[in-house]
Amino acid sequence: MKNKTIIITGASTGIGKEIAKYFITRESNVVMNSSNEENLRKAYNEFGSPSNAIYLAGDISKQETGQNLIALALKKFNSVDVLINNAGVFAPKPFLDVEEKDLDLYWNVNLKGTYFTSQAAIPQMIKQKNGSIINIGTVLVEHAIDGFPSTAPITSKGAIHSLTRQLAAEFGKNNIKVNTIAPGIIRSPLQGKIGIEDADSLAGLHLLNRIGEANEIAEAAYYLATANFVTGETINVAGGHTVGHTI
Repeated sequence: MKNKTIIITGASTGIGKEIAKYFITRESNVVMNSSNEENLRKAYNEFGSPSNAIYLAGDISKQETGQNLIALALKKFNSVDVLINNAGVFAPKPFLDVEEKDLDLYWNVNLKGTYFTSQAAIPQMIKQKNGSIINIGTVLVEHAIDGFPSTAPITSKGAIHSLTRQLAAEFGKNNIKVNTIAPGIIRSPLQGKIGIEDADSLAGLHLLNRIGEANEIAEAAYYLATANFVTGETINVAGGHTVGHTI
């Protein structure tokens, strides 16, 4: 991935920030995005303001944000090799309490953000006859939990899983690989935002009896970015979350 151009949405905190760090330290050219400009600037400065990275704040649910990211990548680094659609929102809420505004939020940020940014990136990847798109889903699409009601965000993430397969089918002939990473419980600021004070208390959901670390998602993203014969797949990085249960 040295000198390859990687666009990462939701790159100011948590998993996205760790993915950005992982690629930057391996001498990739990285375009970082987040809707929160202050957090984005802090992350960039924390990385040491590297010359092989640049950032652009913007709401990923808006079509123009994806288009602006592609334009910036081409202006600064002359290619668009990998797009990592990491930006997303997620919180539990009982089905009977879900309002239209909840659905609008998750579908706008999670699905439309992934959809529009991919739509902006693919024409350039077609020109290059090569590219990789990595979407971030969740194991909860395939493994529902009664105690964690989340129909609103899960429907948007399920749509992303389906979108992955369809894009892989449509653009395989152009040598564009499209895959999903489905994380289990990962240590990140998201846990605190949704009211989980002790993320490690959820270790038992995984056969390995621990929660995941953000760098483990970054490792998976790096693998998929370099994998030339993997497409249309959903890779569970979840410590056995979907495989079975401990009793």
